Amino acid sequence: MPPDTSSPRRPLLSSNSLWRMRSYLRPYVAKLVFIWLAALLGIGASIALPLVGKEVIDGPVLHGDSGALLPLGLVALGLGVVEAFLIFIRRWSQIGPVLGLETRIRDDLYEHLQRLPMGFHGEWQSGQLLSRATTDLSTIRRFLGFGMLFLVMNILQLSVVTVLLLNMYWPLGLLVAASAVPIIVVSLRFEKRYIKISRQVQDEQGDLATLVEESAIGIRTIKAFGRRHHVYDQYDDAARKVYDTSMDKVRLSARFFTFLEVIPNFTLALVLLLGALAVGGGSLTLGTLVAFTTLMLQLVWPIASLGYILAMAQESMTSADRVMEVMDTVPAIAGGARTVERPRGHLRFEGVEFRFPGADRPVLHDVWLEVRPGETVAVVGATGSGKTTLTSLVPRLIDPTAGRVTIDGHDVRDLTLPALREVVATAFEEPTLFSMSVRENLMLGRPDATEEELDAAIRTAQAMFVYDLPWGLDTRIGEQGLSLSGGQRQRLALARAVLSRPRILVLDDTLSALDVETEALVEEALRHVLREATGIVVAHRASTVLLADKVALLAGGTITHVGRHQELLTDVPEYRELLAQDADLDPSEGALR
Repeated sequence: MPPDTSSPRRPLLSSNSLWRMRSYLRPYVAKLVFIWLAALLGIGASIALPLVGKEVIDGPVLHGDSGALLPLGLVALGLGVVEAFLIFIRRWSQIGPVLGLETRIRDDLYEHLQRLPMGFHGEWQSGQLLSRATTDLSTIRRFLGFGMLFLVMNILQLSVVTVLLLNMYWPLGLLVAASAVPIIVVSLRFEKRYIKISRQVQDEQGDLATLVEESAIGIRTIKAFGRRHHVYDQYDDAARKVYDTSMDKVRLSARFFTFLEVIPNFTLALVLLLGALAVGGGSLTLGTLVAFTTLMLQLVWPIASLGYILAMAQESMTSADRVMEVMDTVPAIAGGARTVERPRGHLRFEGVEFRFPGADRPVLHDVWLEVRPGETVAVVGATGSGKTTLTSLVPRLIDPTAGRVTIDGHDVRDLTLPALREVVATAFEEPTLFSMSVRENLMLGRPDATEEELDAAIRTAQAMFVYDLPWGLDTRIGEQGLSLSGGQRQRLALARAVLSRPRILVLDDTLSALDVETEALVEEALRHVLREATGIVVAHRASTVLLADKVALLAGGTITHVGRHQELLTDVPEYRELLAQDADLDPSEGALR
């Protein structure tokens, strides 16, 4: 998770974020102009109605001229119909642009998340990202679809009506204008406090979403250890934290909204009192007072709604900043421009070093290793020695901080990412399966695979159990493949990697969850696959080493020995000790099985 998510780490809506938001709005400018025009004409019609009422009262009603009453009545009716029609047009027209804008931002956000490297996803909580892609975008949509339009409309209506009131009867107009001063002062104070507390609520909701997601994914472990009450207490603490902060937010809003309700109504009471005295004194006509009061009533909603709209605006700005916080993150791993024609799969590590950001010492340093086309190398090392980090460098899940990794003489950083990922396929120790059918999971890396190729990959990975599932390959497996055993998930992940027919196949301890009998069958089938590809295999089991043509011993963050299994077993005590921990090794014979 990014540090200090309780408050913004940069000014709300930086210049880059504002530029990006403008770029999202640009395709909808024409429709937005039409919407704004309809809104402005609607305001004009609503303001004109009280002025027509003034003419009715001071004209036909005062003088008893019924003949002049009908035309003015028709004008008032026409203005009412026009206002209602313009409101309908405005609301009908704004649906498409607003929903289209939300969809476009969400698509871009998801696409950008796919471009960001593993380091980014390792630092951020998934719940924080989920809340940005759902709750925050909905908040932005609500403001763009309602709040922004009414904010401008209300400010415009307040300004125009205030000028009209001053023109009608300046003493009462000044009273109305003066009542805006405390509202402006309190609004500015409210805005500063609301920004902070709104961001805090949104970040805490992201933390809560993370707890829910982790509990759902890890439900089997929670139940197995009987930790239901423990995780519930964690959830309850986070939920109460959200509740307490939300209540602080509500109290702040309630005080502000109440203030906005009191000022206009108090001002209206004074206007009626002083206006009645002015009519009695002859300095103000009854029609003018009625029109003044009607226009004054038109200010009650804009002023009362100002709090809601300002709150919505602050939440939207905070949400936009949270979304742009992700969108403005520059991918640390960007593809080059080169492609590999007729790749052979010649893999080299040339003086490679990798250091995690902020770490005191590198995980890997001065790593030199060559894997020739069609050759398989087993990487052996103690737990935590950096084997997974080493293999992650090949498909560029991470990049070395020094040195380089080359394929057929080309630095992998110079290759386009699609070209690189076509050449390299990886099967991980912890396989990831998606909530889709078995077929879709297997064809993730190669959508054009035939049924024969699919069957061959399944048999290579000894994953024939898929044919016994209720709907065979079309059976939908649960999220993370939790309906399958660990060994079944590993075999499906292996089949997926084999199906992509890579020139370089990376196996990160892919057979660790298999029983001995299944492992032997998988290894036998893999030998045929690895003859046609360059292989790099992370080995924890002694039996897995037999898949390789040679072995690389990783110790102290570097490759200390490279050679054939028998040579290392005889000459390198560290290697012998590592393999001796596996039951497959018979130390008295000094060989495997």
